[in-house]
Amino acid sequence: MLAQDNLDFLKSLLPFWGHLSGQEAGTISTNTNLHFYSQGQNVHSAGNECVGVLIVKSGELRTYILSQEGKTVTLYRLGPGEVCILSAPCLLSNITFDVFIDAEQDTEVLLINSSVFSKLMGTNVYIENFALRQAADRFSDVMWAMEQILFMKFDSRLAVFLLDEISATEENTVPLTHEQIAKYMGSAREVVSRMLKRFSEDGIVKLYRGGVKVIDKGRLRELSRL
Repeated sequence: MLAQDNLDFLKSLLPFWGHLSGQEAGTISTNTNLHFYSQGQNVHSAGNECVGVLIVKSGELRTYILSQEGKTVTLYRLGPGEVCILSAPCLLSNITFDVFIDAEQDTEVLLINSSVFSKLMGTNVYIENFALRQAADRFSDVMWAMEQILFMKFDSRLAVFLLDEISATEENTVPLTHEQIAKYMGSAREVVSRMLKRFSEDGIVKLYRGGVKVIDKGRLRELSRL
């Protein structure tokens, strides 16, 4: 049984909660559990059975695809209050590609049992609409990631990445190493380092050990539109 604070958190993030019967609400609450994943731990792998619907309470999850050669491409990252439904591909029959999900930090998630959620989707249109909307949002993230890789120059991609990071934290610093940035962007560390060095020489960023400080947001915005 969920503790009251976790139940309140769950209710706050499920817009269909007000459209549940007492029995449906009880079914979800009794089939939702709090899970802890250590930094670097795999949460979901290609070919695994449905993990369930993941709701991040604290920490961060990274969703990515993996090539046969071992190269990864980050599709999106999820922070507190965000939902991942691609961890339960059995809920959506049209999902035809496999994703991996890892904990980027020590992470707490609420995990809704996939079979229970699937049954409720079949009887409650509000739950079904929520699932489809979440899937559409995540596929939008996937398409944006693919568009950047396929059609944008690397300096523009890096500018977009840095702008997204400082927007998310509302700080001017990005506390990520060159290797971490490369992993998130699906590139090589050497490529990231060369471009960051160029940005630094142009006065756009300042590099420090373990991170990047943005100095000129205007220049980054110009580059992001190229």
